[in-house]
Amino acid sequence: MSRKPAPASPLSEAAPGEPRSALTVEMLAAAAGASAEDAIWLDVIRKMDEVYNDLLQYEVALEEKNATLEDTQQFISSVLTSMSDLLIVCSRAGVIESVNAALASLLGVDAEALPGRAVFDLFADEESRQRAGRLFADQGGQPAEDIEMLLKAANGSAIPVSLNCTPRYNGVGKMLGLVITGRPVGELRRAYQALRRAHEDLKTTQQQLIHSEKMASLGRLVAGVAHELNNPISFVYGNTLAMKRYAERLARYLAAVHGEMPQDQREALRRELRIDRLLDDLPSLIDGTVEGAERTRDIVDALKRFSATDRDERRAFDLVEVIERAVQWVCKATANQFEVKLNLPAALEVIGSPGQVQQVVMNLVQNAADATEQARERRLEISGSVEQGEAVIEFRDSGPGIPAENLDKLFDPFFTTKPVGRGTGLGLAISYGIVERHGGKLTAGNHPKGGALFCLRLPLA
Repeated sequence: MSRKPAPASPLSEAAPGEPRSALTVEMLAAAAGASAEDAIWLDVIRKMDEVYNDLLQYEVALEEKNATLEDTQQFISSVLTSMSDLLIVCSRAGVIESVNAALASLLGVDAEALPGRAVFDLFADEESRQRAGRLFADQGGQPAEDIEMLLKAANGSAIPVSLNCTPRYNGVGKMLGLVITGRPVGELRRAYQALRRAHEDLKTTQQQLIHSEKMASLGRLVAGVAHELNNPISFVYGNTLAMKRYAERLARYLAAVHGEMPQDQREALRRELRIDRLLDDLPSLIDGTVEGAERTRDIVDALKRFSATDRDERRAFDLVEVIERAVQWVCKATANQFEVKLNLPAALEVIGSPGQVQQVVMNLVQNAADATEQARERRLEISGSVEQGEAVIEFRDSGPGIPAENLDKLFDPFFTTKPVGRGTGLGLAISYGIVERHGGKLTAGNHPKGGALFCLRLPLA
């Protein structure tokens, strides 16, 4: 039986990379009137066509993955090259697998010459090698931080470095080795020293600002303090003049006594000089003089404590006494009528610096005095209570209150609503910092019935 020649493969008629559909093959078979044997060949060709199509798709996907892999490798390479920190990737046995350019530059060697060498060869002394050996001996994979070691440079010098060591795992969680990073200790020390100098400068500037604001507050209170000192000093001066006259009369009477004056004449002189009344009056004069001197001493001592540079003094003191003294000083220096109503407990003992807390209270009272300058009634109410182990002091004035847009900026340094020359913008900012250092809290808001409301909280002693 003669056989018909096999039809040409459909693959030979398709354009390169163009898959043939099953419908096309069936149409060709039907058109050729193929026999059963020809149908088998056509089925084989169809399968080959499908395999070829799959191969093309796999090739496209593989090219995309290769492109992604190249991009990833370039990215990792650029990151490793740009790193300023040292990087060493090791196997579990301590064999170097990869290093970055920063390490090769630091040691003065070729980066390509290091892979395959033992990481222990990079260290300059036996102690560093032993430390590294302990890291690799710990197969538990515990990270290590800030280990100071000595690396050996190409010229033989030892370079102190601070290293961190982290375990490296594969996809199933098996430990593959260690990743060591770090940087020269000298650089860290320079950075630390620069940070410490900046911190010291900041502390010095802060102290200067606090002292400057304190002196500004003190300057505003000179008139009030002068008035406060005037009373006891005047009292002492008047008593001193009276005692001077009494001393002259006593001297005249004693001269008569020692001059053997007759008894009747001495009695007449005693009545004339009113010696008995003088002797009765002397104790009260002396007590009054001592009291005035002590009052002057207390005022001067309080001034010294208030104006002295902050020494972080911490001791127990009565907050009520500090508030009363601050109110007295501010009110004496305030022009026009400014009424302060106190509603405080008998005593509130807290711990800290009384001079610093007095500065806070004086700032709050002075701000209330300034805020009520244009008010019809100039009034400040200061009330105190104890809540959950804290002394709570509220300052409510009769002013217009605080605008809503200023509430969140009130404690910012140099923020002020006062005219130029009336305020530095540091009073509330410094007060806020002082209260925080005392473990307390200073808040500001508006009272529902009008006026500003400041709340000072300090932990009780």
